[in-house]
Amino acid sequence: MAAAQAGDRRAYERVLADSVALIRAVAHRHGVAHDQLDDVVQETLLTVHRVRQTYDPARSYDAWLAALAGRRAIDGLRRSGRRAHREVADELAVASHPDEADASAGSEQTQRAQRLRAAIAELPPGQREAVEQLGLKELSLQEAALRTGRSTGALKVNLHRALKALRQRFHGDD
Repeated sequence: MAAAQAGDRRAYERVLADSVALIRAVAHRHGVAHDQLDDVVQETLLTVHRVRQTYDPARSYDAWLAALAGRRAIDGLRRSGRRAHREVADELAVASHPDEADASAGSEQTQRAQRLRAAIAELPPGQREAVEQLGLKELSLQEAALRTGRSTGALKVNLHRALKALRQRFHGDD
């Protein structure tokens, strides 16, 4: 760490890499759960980076690091304790319970789609065919003309009339 403080980048990288095992051991000794160990390691390494100038080369690096790791482990335990106190974590219940806003939006969207399908079904056959081919199946005019045997002009007119009728039915627009 003394070399790292003097600006040796490789020494700094090596000291950080070598510190991970000690940090994990200290966190484990403090009772940090296995799934939280990486968080404590990361927090400790960030703390080491932030306060590296406070390390005294005349003293033990391992003791200095263990003190930092112990503090970060305790912070992690406090955080998880507060979270456990405030939150109920039943992931299966959360995953299987639909959000009320999503459910109502989904049912509303389904109702709108059903009303639109019913309105399209009530259109005259030529207009319905134009909407189905050009609007719903998204065929080009040429492709729709080939499939239906109608001219592109007739399809355009029927689509225009169908959209006007649907707009009038849903919005009252001219």
